[in-house]
Amino acid sequence: MPITKGFRALVDEAMAQVTTYSVAEVQARLTDPQVQIVDIRDVRELAGGTVVGAFHAPRGMLEFWVDPASPYHKSLFADEGKEFILFCGAGWRSALAAKTLQEMGMSNVAHIDGGYAEWLKQGAPTETLEDREKRKARKG
Repeated sequence: MPITKGFRALVDEAMAQVTTYSVAEVQARLTDPQVQIVDIRDVRELAGGTVVGAFHAPRGMLEFWVDPASPYHKSLFADEGKEFILFCGAGWRSALAAKTLQEMGMSNVAHIDGGYAEWLKQGAPTETLEDREKRKARKG
C-alpha cells in the first residue's frame, strides 16, 4: 500500500498549527515556574544529556501520561497554569506531539524549533542524567 501522506507533510501540518519557540525564547524562560520543558525523546537518547530541568515523557507514553482518565496519568500534566514546551531530537516528533496534545484539548503546549540538536548547537544549558538525579535528590 502506498503512503498517501508522508512524514514531511504531517510535520509541516503540525508546524503550521502549533506554537514553536526558538532556543533563545525558551532559554529566557528556563526559570519561569509556569513553564515545564518536556523531553519526549526515547530513553536511549538521554545518554547525551537533556535540557536543564526537563521532565522526561517518552513520546510513546505522552498521551497516556497527559490524560487524567488513563491509568498511567502523571499529575504534572494536570497543571493548567503551566505551559508545556516539548522537544525531541530535531523538532519533528515534538511538533507532531504538540499537535496531538492540542487535539486532546490542551492549549498550553508548544515545542522547540530544531529540538535538542539546535539546543546543543546554540550552547544552551544541558545536564546529564546523573546531574539531574543529584538535583532532584537535593530538592526532595
